Amino acid sequence: MLIKSKPYRTIWSHPGDPTITQIIDQRKLPHEFIIVDLAVVDDFCVAIKDMYVRGAGLIGATAGFAMYAAALQCRDDHFAEDIEQFAQLLTATRPTAKNLTWAVNRQLAAMGTGNTVLEKREIAFTTATAIADEDARFCKQIGEHGVSLIREISQRKNGEPVNILTHCNAGWLAFVDYGSATAPIYQANNEGIAVHVWVDETRPWLQGARLTAWELKEEGIPHTLIADNTGGHLMQHGMVDLVIVGTDRTTFTGDVANKIGTYLKALAAHDNNVPFYVALPSSTFDWQIEDGVTDIPIEKRDGDEINRVTGLSDRGEMETVLIPPENTPSANYSFDVTPARLITGLITERGIVDADRDAILQMYPDKR
Repeated sequence: MLIKSKPYRTIWSHPGDPTITQIIDQRKLPHEFIIVDLAVVDDFCVAIKDMYVRGAGLIGATAGFAMYAAALQCRDDHFAEDIEQFAQLLTATRPTAKNLTWAVNRQLAAMGTGNTVLEKREIAFTTATAIADEDARFCKQIGEHGVSLIREISQRKNGEPVNILTHCNAGWLAFVDYGSATAPIYQANNEGIAVHVWVDETRPWLQGARLTAWELKEEGIPHTLIADNTGGHLMQHGMVDLVIVGTDRTTFTGDVANKIGTYLKALAAHDNNVPFYVALPSSTFDWQIEDGVTDIPIEKRDGDEINRVTGLSDRGEMETVLIPPENTPSANYSFDVTPARLITGLITERGIVDADRDAILQMYPDKR
């Protein structure tokens, strides 16, 4: 996607040294654009845990390149032992994101086909590149399928802008390119369909305010930032035509774990008959878990992320300030689970499918 009219992905191999992986430090956006080099596994673990990178697809792609870095670090005579230890370190960084374990396991399986350490390292690099390219391709296909929803509403409204509400950032910054929830929006814009996006600020990390708003601005798409609690009011007054969100883990029965606050949006959409769709590549499905509410692990982060906020001061400097009284206890749950019954449909790279076990398995018969 575009940054000051220049195309970027969120992760790529250093053009002069493929053993170095480069990322955009998303903690600094939108006020600073900084590219960070990742060389060893510890670099990748910090980047994932401390949210230099975030979002389902990008976490998976980062884990893919991390496993290549791990393969380079492994001792030749203890490769199998070392790679398993590195894999465990990586999977412990963010427990809710399915793409993380999916990418690590995919790398382990791929490297297992190599006969020599050199072959395993070459396979690891090829697989990391394939994971990233596949993520971008799948997100593009999500956009091509999902735009039909926006096109139909636009026709019904005689070309008036389609008002879409989204939560958190499921844009290209959360993936390698295009995004999941934003992919249909970008495709609609490319087709000349008028859209307007309601952007939830998304406390406490403010991914909507910092990242989604920045993405949409760079792409020239009309949008309005709103407080997280505003969505229900907008829906009651007919100001939202469609809700599209992303997901960090989705059960094969259709339950969806996404950024905290998504469940409340789904409830409001259900009460006001507003279509509620979830966009995801198949790498985000969990083919083992049936009940998302009871079985999806929910990451709980440091409460200080709630108590403090960082932004650009009037002096043009980045500052962090304390909001509540000092030492206020805070519970910082990063995700919640939206039951399948509240979801109109899932937008995947294979098409749009009901959030239902039978429908999902029919679309993915290879996962039965």
